[in-house]
Amino acid sequence: MPLKTARRGAIPPFYVMEVMRAAAEREQSGGDVLHLEAGQPSTPAPSAVIAAARAALVQDSLGYTESLGVRPLRAAIAQWCATRYNVEISPSRVVVTTGSSGGFILAFLAAFEAGDRVAMAAPGYPAYRNILSALGVAPISVPVGPETRFQPTPELLDRIPGRLDGLIVASPSNPTGTMLNASAFCALAEYCAERRIRLISDEIYHGIVYGESAASALTAAPDAIVVNSFSKYFSMTGWRLGWLVLPEDLLRPAECLAQNLFISAPSLSQVAACKAFECVEELDGHVARYARNREILLKGLPEVGFDRLAPADGAFYIYADVSGLTKNSEMFCRELLAETGIAITPGIDFDPERGREAVRFSFAGKTETIEEALRRLRARKR
Repeated sequence: MPLKTARRGAIPPFYVMEVMRAAAEREQSGGDVLHLEAGQPSTPAPSAVIAAARAALVQDSLGYTESLGVRPLRAAIAQWCATRYNVEISPSRVVVTTGSSGGFILAFLAAFEAGDRVAMAAPGYPAYRNILSALGVAPISVPVGPETRFQPTPELLDRIPGRLDGLIVASPSNPTGTMLNASAFCALAEYCAERRIRLISDEIYHGIVYGESAASALTAAPDAIVVNSFSKYFSMTGWRLGWLVLPEDLLRPAECLAQNLFISAPSLSQVAACKAFECVEELDGHVARYARNREILLKGLPEVGFDRLAPADGAFYIYADVSGLTKNSEMFCRELLAETGIAITPGIDFDPERGREAVRFSFAGKTETIEEALRRLRARKR
């Protein structure tokens, strides 16, 4: 008889990682791959961060840090928030985490009990619902579409039967790239405050926008949980570093959880990341490239049959309705990779109910990669 296996491990896979594995297998067998599946910058960390890491390797012992993070980094994050959003927060409210993924785990454990119900937009980032499910918290999908710019609204939340204990919003969002403007953010914040719903704001794509700046929950909802990361705008994906801004009532619970679950975020990454905030010119250069890639795809995709696209206000994704091309996005992506070497992500990652008719393109890579992908898509259409 086999040994017992915990049910929490039966959550769905993160399908983009499955696509990345298939792409790696193709490369290992000699095939080429155009990577439009991964949600990560193709650029290295900022030069000043790399220099700081080199120096720390020689000069520092790099032992454990305080579980909430090294104090210079927490202070730098608080100053960044003050500069970006014109809001003062105490560095004591900043918790440095092992990527935003570690941040979500800490935030969800500190804020919710097993059996609580937390709402989120569908399509949306799959790890929200999968982490919640693994923790015994019920993820409640809020189907959204073009009529609300793929974002939740108070009216949509009112249609959900039963109580809600939490709401996760992402602006810019993954996979659609859409954003909440300041008034829409305030409306959601007021809705949550009136009903004692814990608001969690995923802000990891802040800084990667193509129009007006992204609004932050720091200004709309002082008691919200804010999640951010060095992985996207700061181009430090593999450094596994993120942060939370927490309300006072969650600080001690999060600290105790962090002490036991993680001890601390990687010390080398923390020391080096203090320099990241000095690299805005370099980082904004990456955003300018994303903007070029975005324009190329927005123009080129409709020409090859992808003509129903979410408005990509920010992040580096385009979410496409492909119901006119397939009813099985997973099979579609598998065939596209085999036939053209183009790796994209099936919509079932982001919307288990309607995602079989959607795919996500990432344009975080080189412009040459985007142009070559469109050339191959045109050839395939012919």
